[in-house]
Amino acid sequence: MSKTVISAKQIKKAYKDLEVLKGVDLTILEGEIISIVGASGAGKTTLLQILGTLDKPDYKSDTELIINDQSIKTLNDKDLAKFRNKNIGFIFQFHQLLPEFSALENVCIPAFINNTSKDDAEKRAIELLDYLGLKDRIHHKPNSMSGGEQQRVAVARALINSPNIIFADEPSGNLDSESADQLHNLFFKLRDEMNQTFVIVTHNHELAEMADRKLTMVDGKIVSE
Repeated sequence: MSKTVISAKQIKKAYKDLEVLKGVDLTILEGEIISIVGASGAGKTTLLQILGTLDKPDYKSDTELIINDQSIKTLNDKDLAKFRNKNIGFIFQFHQLLPEFSALENVCIPAFINNTSKDDAEKRAIELLDYLGLKDRIHHKPNSMSGGEQQRVAVARALINSPNIIFADEPSGNLDSESADQLHNLFFKLRDEMNQTFVIVTHNHELAEMADRKLTMVDGKIVSE
């Protein structure tokens, strides 16, 4: 029986008078690949940011967010940042790589924040980049790599601290179809070989349908899965 890595109950979020999330309940198991789909404005990215602890829900008496057996609302900002860096990785549509740094240096950044030694961080980063087919691009800067290569660097960066949950927001939205297919297949390879859990917001129909579960959001609620 797979263990529960995320348990969310009555997740709500409003910005002034605009209710973006209207009470989302969600359980995610270790090793699952979950896609979240819906029209623009349905609340997908807001939910992803809250589940990834980049944003906070409007805590009510019945609101609960537990990740890896840790109640998130009990953590102060400093402890939350440490928890996030250790347990969670992120992949975004726009790779957010630092242009002045090489692929190796970009991948190492979260490890350095986690107080990993330079030698250990670089060893792990090189292993990941090699695993992702980027052995010959380790010392290249982002502007000398293709979009697909940059996104694989971003995947390596997300994996550097060995988090068991990866959140991805439109990860293939900026890629051509071939690179997108390669990225999607990579997610499933990582799940099969590393038991990685993925929560993916996407407009890509093929990726959404490949997932173990497809969650459809409408007006701030999950309406089907």
